[in-house]
Amino acid sequence: MSKELVNNDFSSIVFGRKSVRVYDETVKISHEEMLEMIQETTTAPSSVNMQPWRFVVAESEKAKLKPLIRFNTRQNDTSSAMVMIFGDMNCYEYGEEIYDQAVAEGKMPAEVRDQQLAAILPYYQNFTREQMNDVVKIDASLAAMQFMLVARSHGYETNPIGGFEADQLAEAFDLDKERYVPVMILSVGKAVEEGYESVRLAPEKITTFK
Repeated sequence: MSKELVNNDFSSIVFGRKSVRVYDETVKISHEEMLEMIQETTTAPSSVNMQPWRFVVAESEKAKLKPLIRFNTRQNDTSSAMVMIFGDMNCYEYGEEIYDQAVAEGKMPAEVRDQQLAAILPYYQNFTREQMNDVVKIDASLAAMQFMLVARSHGYETNPIGGFEADQLAEAFDLDKERYVPVMILSVGKAVEEGYESVRLAPEKITTFK
């Protein structure tokens, strides 16, 4: 994390977030800063640290997205980038690399790595497609939320987009649609509007104590 954050106020970042749909078209986010934001995003938690999130950042090829995002074209037209988040159904293939790195950095003993991989990898490999789909979408959604907050700390705004042609998105960007399932698209850029105020249900209405 080399960049000095524009905003490091927790309350402002979290409680001031709004969905912004129009951005300053002259502002471009460098690849260096985008990768930095993604690196910060991937400190989000994931099941057994399999990190199934995969990112495709559309900049010059945003035109490919336009016919696939239904009523979200203003975000596509004006944003610095459209960040597509996919879940990797074969994420467990990176299990050894992830756990080996943890051992190399002194964060896990080798015997713990061996024990965990021996249990985790067969477990993941035996998931049904539906089970794996649930896991990668939950984990990738945690990353999506984290990206939105990280972007605010860098001085940008976002809009989470779920209205898109999910059956076409992976192939449109040269991904194997059987392996990579689309989870969310995030527009990101420098806001030229504040976004709308919205309301939330009272916690008493959505919470049960037992």
